[in-house]
Amino acid sequence: MKQFFVNSGPHVRSSITTRRIMFDVCIALLPSLVMGLVYFGGPAAFTVAIAVVGALLSEFCYKLCQRKKVSQIIAEFDFTSLITGLILGLILPPLDYSHWYIPLLSSIFAIIAVKMIFGGTGKNIVNPAVTGRIFAFIAFLSVVSSYFPNPEINTLNNTIVAGATPLTQFLKNGFDMQAVGITNVDLLLGTGLAGSIGETCKVAILVGYIYLSVRKVIKWQYPLIYVGVTGLISVFCAKCDFNVFLPSILSGGLLFGAVFMATDYVTSPVGTLAQYVYYVILGVITGLLRFGTSIEVVSFAILLGNLIVPLLSIYLKPRHFGEKKIFEIIKEKLPKKKEGK
Repeated sequence: MKQFFVNSGPHVRSSITTRRIMFDVCIALLPSLVMGLVYFGGPAAFTVAIAVVGALLSEFCYKLCQRKKVSQIIAEFDFTSLITGLILGLILPPLDYSHWYIPLLSSIFAIIAVKMIFGGTGKNIVNPAVTGRIFAFIAFLSVVSSYFPNPEINTLNNTIVAGATPLTQFLKNGFDMQAVGITNVDLLLGTGLAGSIGETCKVAILVGYIYLSVRKVIKWQYPLIYVGVTGLISVFCAKCDFNVFLPSILSGGLLFGAVFMATDYVTSPVGTLAQYVYYVILGVITGLLRFGTSIEVVSFAILLGNLIVPLLSIYLKPRHFGEKKIFEIIKEKLPKKKEGK
């Protein structure tokens, strides 16, 4: 007797698989990873490595607890836990070796509490990497909020010179480029800037964005909507000063979040209209919260956006071919007026 497998729809034959998509995302993240290692050196490599290992081991141990065989776990590996650990490591600041527990606990929380408990790949309601970053921010605020510029590593006593990110400086100085002493070119290249490992070099992020767009892993317009709306909200909050637009979109983790986190298939809505509304909402939330808190809020904005995705998917879901709108159904059920003689 043949063995039958029942899977959820859609049942479409295609060469595009979850594993292939995640592998493409890995490739797109490589430029940001390489530039993070170039700028921050050992602390960056250490932070990312611990986050990745923690994510992989968390998923492996959880599946072992489900009494799955090692061969089955390896066969089911789809790179999603690797992506979660990699993104989580890149959105953390480069940490001192004594703080090894921060990326480890954050990745364990992201995989176990956010992904696996809800059923694994494709069933989590919020982005695991985003939630892991928020966990690290809340649990270890004093450490995670201490950034240092990439050339400011004191090799004599092995201490890290902490400082504010360019975004924090901009927000506190009304996006005055001269007061902060940073140019748009500095923001684009990431030279000499404080920040998280993967968010610093915007050129590397743009290379990954172009790759994902060409490979049709993401739709090119969605990150642009998020980034553009955030920039316009920043201009509005700065009393319509359009000089604020470029610094607002080039500083912080906006570009990285728009390309690699907000575009997550599982935690974004279904349907073109719902997608447009979703990214506009993300831009509005990010722009307003930035000026209200004077800190980077991309992770919090994406988390809030994830929570409203079910509503968008319900009320803005695409209409199937031949499906009638609600008012058309009501109209058909109403009694028809008799025509006069």
